[in-house]
Amino acid sequence: MDRFNRNNRIVAITQILLNNPSRVISLNNFLEPLNAAKSSISEDIVIIRETIERLQLGAVESISGASGGIKYIPKISKEDTNKFVKDLCEKLNSKERIVPGNFIYINDIMFNPKIVSKAATILSSLFEGQQVDYVVTVETKGIPLAYEVSKNLGVELIIVRRDTKVTEGPTVSINYVSGSSGRIQNMSLSKKSLKKGSKCIFIDDFMKGGGTAKGIMDLLKEFESELLGIGVLIDNIQSDKKVIKEYFSIIEFLGIDEDENVLLKPSNLIK
Repeated sequence: MDRFNRNNRIVAITQILLNNPSRVISLNNFLEPLNAAKSSISEDIVIIRETIERLQLGAVESISGASGGIKYIPKISKEDTNKFVKDLCEKLNSKERIVPGNFIYINDIMFNPKIVSKAATILSSLFEGQQVDYVVTVETKGIPLAYEVSKNLGVELIIVRRDTKVTEGPTVSINYVSGSSGRIQNMSLSKKSLKKGSKCIFIDDFMKGGGTAKGIMDLLKEFESELLGIGVLIDNIQSDKKVIKEYFSIIEFLGIDEDENVLLKPSNLIK
């Protein structure tokens, strides 16, 4: 087998780490494919760790023990976070985005991989070290953001449906009051989805009254599981009757003024 030089190995190891965030990878996994000694791989990792941390792209942690190895934790610098949120507020501040009901159109935002990836890194960093078992979201717009958060945390994504599906087998369903419409709605989840006693976080694109988040909390109780926290991209702070008090948001939506300007600002989390 051909031997790889240090530059080759560093590129390969870095790519593997970036593709598997928050997953412990044993050093033995690199030895045979890269045809290198463990000491050489260890030296490569030191270089990778220092470079990633200097560029503020995250952290590479060493895990000791028989099942140990290394893992990459995605992070974003405060400077990049502030710039990202400022740019996103400017992008959302457009009269053309206003839709009936004083909502703003964000489909293009929620399905933009570059935007969603950075937003997910901000949110996932808030739950680092909390022993999360699952990321939970409700179909549909929040799915890309929740998926990226689950990828960053190295855990499974659970999607709660509005309607039951025959293909999912027996389900647990509850009624909840929507924060945006005030109507009673339904959400359901397959009984096979969650393990008893799981610890979850809820990720969504937009929060108005918090009805959906409260519904998720009640649904998880049916599975004897716990909701550790909530993260959303945009929080409508106009709503003064929120049923959820503790959550994280990236952007605060203040409403629409008389000149049809969309009023947004970074959340207190970002400042």
